[in-house]
Amino acid sequence: MSLARTRIAARLLAVAALAALTAGCFQPMYAEHSDGTPGLREKLMGVELMRVDKPNASREARVGVEIRNALAFKLYGKRPPACRRPIGWSCGSPPAARRCCSIRPTALPSSENYGLDAQYNLIEIATNKSVMTGTTFSRVSYDIPGSIQRFSRARAFRDAEDRAANEIAENIQTRLASFFVAGT
Repeated sequence: MSLARTRIAARLLAVAALAALTAGCFQPMYAEHSDGTPGLREKLMGVELMRVDKPNASREARVGVEIRNALAFKLYGKRPPACRRPIGWSCGSPPAARRCCSIRPTALPSSENYGLDAQYNLIEIATNKSVMTGTTFSRVSYDIPGSIQRFSRARAFRDAEDRAANEIAENIQTRLASFFVAGT
């Protein structure tokens, strides 16, 4: 009986020793650094978002501004950036795609899918060189209330655009955070 207890105690001691050895490897992503190096929050605050370069009053401009605003809120919160490091993006061609899906036996579509593709590029101002580039996408679905309710369908489509833009901003913010922490 005591031999089994000592084996269990030895195993627990080995697990605790391994956990103690690997504990120094873990570093929280948003942790403040005590050595004076800027943390991730300060690095994200240093990113400047470029203006949306789309024709005024176009759907692409509205979606681009929605992405920019969502990304600005995720990067800065309520404060403006301290230094400048521009990031630009453009919607792919075609910038958005709509697909119908029929679920009811009437053959009228009851839902649609909306897709948004975006490319982004992080440029360092000091050297004017691209330090990170990438693409991201978002696919969301929305319900079509019926053929008589045209305003409801248009509003559902706009809400789908907003959700897709917010997802694009989340993807870009996550990629930026990964770049600033890992350097790749």
